[in-house]
Parts: sequence; C-alpha cells; structure tokens
Amino acid sequence: MKFSIIVATDKNRGIGKNNDLPWPHLPGDMKHFREVTTRVTDPAKRNVVLMGRKTWESIPEAHRPLKGRINVVLTRNADYEVDEEVLLADSFENGLKVLEMEEIEKIFVVGGGSLYAHTIENPDCEAIYITEIDQTFDCDTFFPEVPEGFEKKALSEPIEEKGIKFQFFVYNKSS
Repeated sequence: MKFSIIVATDKNRGIGKNNDLPWPHLPGDMKHFREVTTRVTDPAKRNVVLMGRKTWESIPEAHRPLKGRINVVLTRNADYEVDEEVLLADSFENGLKVLEMEEIEKIFVVGGGSLYAHTIENPDCEAIYITEIDQTFDCDTFFPEVPEGFEKKALSEPIEEKGIKFQFFVYNKSS
C-alpha cells in the first residue's frame, strides 16, 4: 500500500523533546497538518493517520482520536486500551493489513522518530510532507535524512507565527 509521511522539523531535523513538540504551538502548522491528512477527493473514503504509541500519547486527550481520519496506533502491548474506533497493530506492516477492509484514500505516517526511520526508505513511501521550521530547538528525537529519489517542491511561502518562521514543502518520489 502506498503511503506518505508528514512531519515538522527544525533546522537540524529535530522533531521532539520528551515526547512533545520542542517549539511553541504553531496554529498554521496544525491547520496544515489537519488539512493535508483529512483532504479526500472521494467523499466515500477517509484518510489514515498511522502512528506509534508515544505519538498517540503525545496528542492531548481532548483531540484523540484525530477526527475525520482513521487512527491506527502501533504498540507491542496487546492489552493497550484505546477508543473502540481506533485500530491497533503490533507493527507497521500489520498496521497496513488492518486497513485492508477500510475505504481508504491516503495513508499518512505521523510519527514518531523510530516509525519515520522504519518507513522513510520503504519503496511504497510516495511523498514526504515537511514543515521546515527555520530555527533550532533542544530536541531528543530527529527525523532521518530524506532519501535520494525525492524531489522537493514548496507548498507555501514562508510563514511567521510567534516569532518562528516556517514553510511547507512536499518531497515527491521521482518516477
């Protein structure tokens, strides 16, 4: 199954600190994330956000599950409890298998660091959506280098919120 990755990184590819975002809340980035991961061309279908357990736990409870999308959480804990509409799987590959019966348009890997590292080189990864933040932050989790074979295209002009400049890009796999 084809899938995309979506992430926000600082200048050093930092993505997190202590299972949280290292930069202040950026409403423009959150809006972009929601729009990219919910937008469908076929109204009968939905998109998927596939994430590791720590990423799931980093989402404020009031916002879980992420609305308008099928949420898949990866955990090796068979007794892990989530809302009944959330799908669980013990690996990325099994996460894709649990989706086989769903009416899906796109799948987005939304974190965290180890899941990004596991999926970015996968031949079925067709696009990487990156919010590039033009600053460095104290991070303990990092996004891997974008592999060769992806072409970078700007999706936005630079934006500034709370004194932080950022820009949206997509890296599409070259044919």
